[in-house]
Amino acid sequence: MQHNTMLPTDDYSSSESFEQILQSIAARPKFLPEWPETQRAMPNEILRSALFNCRNRNQARQFLKDAEIAMIGDGQVIYRGEELRQDDELVWLHLMHLAKKVSLGSCVCFTPYSFVKMLAWPIKGQSYERLRTCLSRMQATAIRFQSKRIGSFVSVSLILKFRSRNDANENLPRWEVWVGEEMRLLFDEEFLTRMNWETRRSLPDGIASKLYGYWSSHRKPFPVKTETLVKLCGSGMALRHFRIELKKALDVLVSVGFLDSWHVQEDLVTVTRKY
Repeated sequence: MQHNTMLPTDDYSSSESFEQILQSIAARPKFLPEWPETQRAMPNEILRSALFNCRNRNQARQFLKDAEIAMIGDGQVIYRGEELRQDDELVWLHLMHLAKKVSLGSCVCFTPYSFVKMLAWPIKGQSYERLRTCLSRMQATAIRFQSKRIGSFVSVSLILKFRSRNDANENLPRWEVWVGEEMRLLFDEEFLTRMNWETRRSLPDGIASKLYGYWSSHRKPFPVKTETLVKLCGSGMALRHFRIELKKALDVLVSVGFLDSWHVQEDLVTVTRKY
């Protein structure tokens, strides 16, 4: 399978500049940065975008074709593939935790039992199929990230390939996943957010889990408009319904000890982190 590479920005269109970029990628470490077993990490560009949205699971997933994904702050995300949601994010968080233990491009191996257990999903066949579906969905993606710090990517898949069955269509005892070397460009130490894993996996898929990631990427969160959070969450809710669910999610984030307080005034949401 051919690996995707970073494209030059408009300011660097010559072949010489492109070769320099390729050399820069080759010179980078082939391992992701470190973080403790009690944490999981994700690039800020993803946490501050609606790439992993929080639509209701009862709604059919859309297939997006080169769609621009809502993002707060610098950058742009163009996505092609089946809609990604918070369960996909949870899977990808743990997968990247396993991937940091091997060189990028190498095989990441695990038992489906151990993976599902770490997600705090019920240990049953339905959860294994759910995991397989999430991995398949993330393999069939094409994502272009663009920002001042990374330039732009072309058709990067969250997962290069994965195997859960053998040639006879029998389940493998250990599943195999490959993550591309280009992920090292996204997982830059200075633009990485580490989150408490126990807190993240305890949250229900939805607005609370989405905003936990978003506000984790800000040490001192700034006030943000409710309509901006609607776009970030990609929930598809009407604004009046979102306001109701937002307050419930904020209470959840207080109850798990992440937020110390919150208030909404004139549709401007202000939160204070506890840690």
